[in-house]
Amino acid sequence: MSGTKKIERLLVANRGVAAVRIMHTCRDRKIPTTAVYSTPDRLGRHVFMADKSVHIGEAPPVESYLNMEKILQSAFETGSNAIHPGWGFLAENGAFARMVMDAGLIWVGPPPDVIDGMGDKAQARKLAIKAGVPVIPGTEDVTSAADALKWMDDSGVDFPIMIKAVAGGGGRGLVRVDRPEEMEQAVNQASSEAEKAFGNGDLILEKFIENARHIEIQVLADQVGNTVHLYERECTIQRRNQKVIEEAPSPSLTEELRQEICAQAVNLTKAMGYHSVGTVEFILDSATNKYYFLEVNTRLQVEHGITELITGYDLVSLMIDAAEGKTLGISQEDIKPNRWAMEVRLNAEDPETLGPSFGRISRLRTPEGPNVRVASGIYQGASVPPYYDSLLMLIMSAGHNREDALNVMDRALGRSLRVEGVKTLKPLLISIIRHPAFRAGDFSTSFIDENIKELIKAFREPTAEDELLKIAQYLAEVSALGPRSWI
Repeated sequence: MSGTKKIERLLVANRGVAAVRIMHTCRDRKIPTTAVYSTPDRLGRHVFMADKSVHIGEAPPVESYLNMEKILQSAFETGSNAIHPGWGFLAENGAFARMVMDAGLIWVGPPPDVIDGMGDKAQARKLAIKAGVPVIPGTEDVTSAADALKWMDDSGVDFPIMIKAVAGGGGRGLVRVDRPEEMEQAVNQASSEAEKAFGNGDLILEKFIENARHIEIQVLADQVGNTVHLYERECTIQRRNQKVIEEAPSPSLTEELRQEICAQAVNLTKAMGYHSVGTVEFILDSATNKYYFLEVNTRLQVEHGITELITGYDLVSLMIDAAEGKTLGISQEDIKPNRWAMEVRLNAEDPETLGPSFGRISRLRTPEGPNVRVASGIYQGASVPPYYDSLLMLIMSAGHNREDALNVMDRALGRSLRVEGVKTLKPLLISIIRHPAFRAGDFSTSFIDENIKELIKAFREPTAEDELLKIAQYLAEVSALGPRSWI
């Protein structure tokens, strides 16, 4: 058993929403924090929130948030004996995790070898097969269009198929192919994207599951092998392979299927030799109710907050416990979800094109009220730089059941939220949660693409002119009827 080691000061190797979220838990646990920041983030919310902060470079991530040596140096300069990577940037970089541990610091995350292994989709697929977890029909032997077409012919697999980067993530190096004549261009595109994004152009080929649902299981393990799951999240609502809305529990699963898929996730977690918080992702074929292993995310997920809402556990705190070598003090029987929760990702993007939007936030009103939780990386007057992920805040709602959670989310987005100065996905998010098919739980990963015209048509974003009209109407009423009795 690994001995326990106390975290005295935690450096958060991230920015924005991710960094702020981790710092909240550190405040609860009375752990001092260190922020790192690039030049355009010098007035970032995470910088103000941390106990210490260190400038680590200019805007390009390779000069700042991906600069491993500079981040380690910052930890030593500030007396930080632990590093939490958040999500994105270096969160799933086994080399960085290894550097942290070799330097004698505490790495808040899974073992480096596991990160490397699960970051390789071909290796992850082989481990899943060995562990007896169902996988999508596919092959790891793809170097050309001819290889892909030959495998399809030999295996009897029909179009459509998906070409995936072995080291992929975030939708990069991922291309759908519907016809033989598209294969060569698709293979070249996927390989080129993967090489640029991950420095590895290797590919795998899988049968594309149509009308699929995206289900992920939250797992937790300590350093001596005690492992539990914290049930599932539904992450089906996506566009361009990026998650837009998540919820827990999933409206797609029967109780029997839920127990089976969660047990498979635990089995795979144990087979990996995993410890810390992680997520095992599956694709569910809604036509057959069969599920298939997709990948393992060896980090804190963006959508972890809805699992916290339905179970009551702080996942960041549990990550810290695991990193300190503490034995898991939770049994599977202790975990009893008792609410429904939803999360929307409010990105600084054009809601019609999903193109990035950046500038200064001239006005901000954050959702509030019962059963609303907001994880924000911004404030009124803050700048949204064009160099990084466009996530502004995560807005979560909870309720006794799915309808309650949807109604709370409608209030949070439609009545409470106001962001001016940059475009956001707010109109698209409102259109989705009000769409009859979504409310009925009738959707797949292609929901947004299939309904985009209808969703855009339903956009109704209040403007400054709307506010002026309200004021004018009020003044007119006072003028005509006289002051109200309560004035």
